[in-house]
Amino acid sequence: MALTARRMTPKSSTSKKIITSQRSSFHFYLKEIWAYRGLLWTLTYRDLRIRYAQTYLGFIWLILQPLTTLLIFSLVFGIAIKVDTGGIPYPVFAFAGLFAWNYFSGLVSQGGESILNAQGLITKVYFPKIILPLSKAIVVSIDFFINFLLMVIILIWYQYAPPSNVWFLPVWLLTLIIASLGVSIGLSALSIQFRDFQPIAKFSLQVGFYLTPIAYPSQLIPTLYHPLYYCNPMAGIVEGFRWSIIGGQVSPYIYISVGVTLILFITSLWYFRRVEQTMADIV
Repeated sequence: MALTARRMTPKSSTSKKIITSQRSSFHFYLKEIWAYRGLLWTLTYRDLRIRYAQTYLGFIWLILQPLTTLLIFSLVFGIAIKVDTGGIPYPVFAFAGLFAWNYFSGLVSQGGESILNAQGLITKVYFPKIILPLSKAIVVSIDFFINFLLMVIILIWYQYAPPSNVWFLPVWLLTLIIASLGVSIGLSALSIQFRDFQPIAKFSLQVGFYLTPIAYPSQLIPTLYHPLYYCNPMAGIVEGFRWSIIGGQVSPYIYISVGVTLILFITSLWYFRRVEQTMADIV
């Protein structure tokens, strides 16, 4: 909130200044975030430092976790169920969507709890509270980078060359970041007043994992249900990632996911700014 001074001119000769509160413009809000960028990097460095501080394997977990999931997928869906991937090696098919989902679920899980886990900080020091979920976004980006390298290694292992669609990958990466930030920012603000949103979010991630075409192609979903199916923003984003990396076709309903992503981000940012000034009192 920006404080502005308004000069009052009463009948007497004495002038007074009354301090009124106005909601700062979005441009001022961005400048304020930039002014506190030092805190953003400090929080990011702290999280990266303590993340695996007391583990023996450390950052190796970043490699073991996605590879273990991929191995299970390959055994269950690739060998046992034999999901039709159109001639594409199943590990290539599955991981092209899995590493996008890993970023989304990681940021929603960590960013959604960022405000609640920093109660001592936000009640003692003023700073733009959105810095907390933003710092988690940077931390999870390290995981995404490792997963991206694994994707490249898998493509080389199976000697699968990406199509020309790969140039659209940055567009889908930006859409992924917007969707992940939108959910995590909104969840972090909602969780302050309604603590039930934390278990709801964890349950929704489990359900959403199977409602997203990661282990299977979206063509298995009847076309009749596609308008509802693609209301899940990650359904379109995962399909966009897969289309950019291994080619194939995309559903025309993919733009529903993009539209939902933009609406979700704008709504979450608006709500976060609305409750930001009272977070320290509520938390």
